[in-house]
Order: sequence, then C-alpha cells, then structure tokens
Amino acid sequence: MTATLQILFDALSLGSLYALGALGIALIFGVMRLVNFAHGDYIAFSVFVLLWPTTEAVSILLLGQLPPILLIPVVIAIGALLSMASEVTVFRRLREANPATMMIASFALGFVIKHALLMAYSSRPKSISILPGLAQQVEVMGARIPLLQVVTILATIVILLALTAFLKRTRFGLEMRAAAQDFTMARMLGVKANRVILLAFAISGALAGAIGLVVVVQTGTADINMGLSVMLVAFIATVIGGLGSLYGAVVAGFLIGGASVLMQVILPLEARPFRDAFVYALVIAVLIWRPQGLFAPRSSRQRV
Repeated sequence: MTATLQILFDALSLGSLYALGALGIALIFGVMRLVNFAHGDYIAFSVFVLLWPTTEAVSILLLGQLPPILLIPVVIAIGALLSMASEVTVFRRLREANPATMMIASFALGFVIKHALLMAYSSRPKSISILPGLAQQVEVMGARIPLLQVVTILATIVILLALTAFLKRTRFGLEMRAAAQDFTMARMLGVKANRVILLAFAISGALAGAIGLVVVVQTGTADINMGLSVMLVAFIATVIGGLGSLYGAVVAGFLIGGASVLMQVILPLEARPFRDAFVYALVIAVLIWRPQGLFAPRSSRQRV
C-alpha cells in the first residue's frame, strides 16, 4: 500500500508539471493557432533573471533574499511580463503572417532568450537553495512523501480550478473561450483581439514562471536548458490531448507523467535507462489510434 501511494504521488507530481506546461501552450494555440516554442525559455528566464550574473558554481542570490510570500508572485510575474512583452514586440506584428512564419519566429525568440541568458550567466548550472523546508518528508496515509510533491499537486489543483472558474465565470474568460472556438466570429461580436491574446500570453507566462520555481526547488539547480524537457513533453501532451483543447492538454499531461513513473517501476533494471523510448512508443500508438488527439475540439479553424 505504501509503495503504491509513493508511485501515485510521484506520478501526480510529475504529471502536474507537464499539465501546467501543456496548459500554457494550449492557451496560446487556442487563440492564435500558434505553438510557442519559446515557452521553455520563459521557464528558465523566470528564474535566472533573479540571479546576479556570476561564473561561480554557487550563485549569489537576490532570489534567496526574498521571503517566500514575495518570491512566488515575483517569479510568476516575471514569466507573465516576459510572455506579454514577446506578444507585443514579436507575435503581434506577425499576426497576419503564415502560421509557419509565426512558428519560426517563436524558435528564433527562444534562441534570443537562451543566448541572452548565456551571455549574462554562462552555461554552468547554478546550485541554489530556495524554500529548503519543502524538502522535508511528510507522512501521508503511511507513506513518506516529500512536502514539495504535496505542495506541487495541491498548487496545480488550485491553479486548474481557478483557471476553470476564470474561463467559465468571468467576461474575459468567456471572451477567451469564444476566441478559441471561432476567432473571426468572436471579433465580429465585439471581442477585442489584442486584449484576449495579451491575457492568454500573460496566463501562459505565469504558468511558465510557476514551473520554473517548482523545477528549481526540486533539483536545487538553475540551468539554461531547464525548461527544454518540460516544454517538449508539454507540447506532446498538447497534441495528444487535442490541439486547442485545454481540458485535453491537462489530462494528457497527467497521463504522460503517470506513464513515465509507471515505466520506471515496471521495466527491468537494464531497460530503465530507456524509459523515455517506451513512453514515446505509447505516444506513437495513441496518435496512430487517434491522430486528432484524445479530446480534439469540434472547431479547428485556421487562425485569422
């Protein structure tokens, strides 16, 4: 029973990261039909911008001088501001361009952000300690679970519930849902495109900041490429869930996280280093079965 609970918490914790990443990507795709490949670099930037540039292995932290009650909103706000700035300066000017052009622009933006971080901080990972209290073990139904896992799962649930309420019960949320279903019709009915798209980028960037904070607390290391693996799996989850489906992206994120942890448990010891190959084989099988995704939305119109 204890081992089962440990596996369950591991799966939910990893799935939470993937679900938040997939949700951030799906929000942008829903309103712009854009897969923002710079999303992973938003994750790294949200953390690195609060580090003093240094070549030492252990960074001098401005981050560590902030109390937790300020640290979390500051990191999340940085992600949101960076995402909004990228929309205003880059994607807004390409809104009428071919979708492939916008995708290439997102690649280029990611390279710019990454190499700006490289110039400022070098490629050496930074060993940091943020919120060390979250590393302690807590007992849940007889299982010893890291407190960070519990906090990550609960925070993800709160974020998802809050975002669901926002999308269903507020005017801005209704406008975003309308834009995701039919952007042209939403504009004809009075929805302001700039406001809806900027809000979607703000929420997506805030989610990237939250992911960056969780990854740093988990690993104790800030790395230039820290958002790459999350971005890759989140994009896959967005496709499996059905491009444009927020619900599908979240569910697929949890499914991939669960599959990764399950493979780590059931595979023989000699096969565990190749766990990801087995997970992606399952991804291929799902896409062969349902190429449109598990929860493909009814409307998949081209961006206008």
